[in-house]
Amino acid sequence: MAATLPTIFLSHGSPMLALDSGAPGKFWQQLGRELPLPDAVLAVSAHWTTETPTVSSTVTNATIHDFHGFPAPLYQISYPAPGAPDLAQRVTGLLKAAKIPVGIDPARGLDHGAWVPLRNMYPLANMKVAQLSVQPHQDAAWHVALGRALAPLAAENVLVLASGGAVHNLREMDREGGPTPAWAANFDDWLAKTLTAGNEADFIDWTRKAPEPFRAQPTPEHFLPIYVAYGAAGEKPKSQQLFKGFTLGSMSMAAYRFAA
Repeated sequence: MAATLPTIFLSHGSPMLALDSGAPGKFWQQLGRELPLPDAVLAVSAHWTTETPTVSSTVTNATIHDFHGFPAPLYQISYPAPGAPDLAQRVTGLLKAAKIPVGIDPARGLDHGAWVPLRNMYPLANMKVAQLSVQPHQDAAWHVALGRALAPLAAENVLVLASGGAVHNLREMDREGGPTPAWAANFDDWLAKTLTAGNEADFIDWTRKAPEPFRAQPTPEHFLPIYVAYGAAGEKPKSQQLFKGFTLGSMSMAAYRFAA
């Protein structure tokens, strides 16, 4: 029987990392080599938002280029990872058992929040992947409960890989790559300290406990995936920061590992 996998949260950064991944890409590549090889991945991306949780069940994942105004080579990248319809059915069953409404999308492919890091982690595109949406109108506690319903997957050799942004404010990013502003660094540090201290109450109550929360996350969709990963590791999981750094000035690339 396979060992229980950790769950992972990655900050996926700009789509341009697909062309020049730099230090985050090296980290993603190393992470793919170091993690036990899963049978499938459940990608929880900030770039798929729905009213109710929805899981993709396509047989072959299309590469979704869900961005505009970038260089032409970016739109030519394909990451045709196989889908995971069996995993989609398992996810559906787990959420229904937890009385969480769930839908299935038979055509949804992988958006850049999923395929940019996955392309570095599993470059052969031979890893089965299903994707799960987030619900921006729901709070952090909802997403922890959503993740917790999926906790059995870790013992079934399924990697729950959540992708978003630990600090994500597009209006205040610096395209020239200037220094990290204090407000962004303070939020990033707060998140690391809160998680490593095991302070679940403050972590869930981030809109009141974190410094300048709505500057760091003007809209919540890039932050909510971390709560799914946290919940999917079980009750009161241990947290470990795997990567720390910024790109475009204020965009955090922080990554975390959660395990029981």
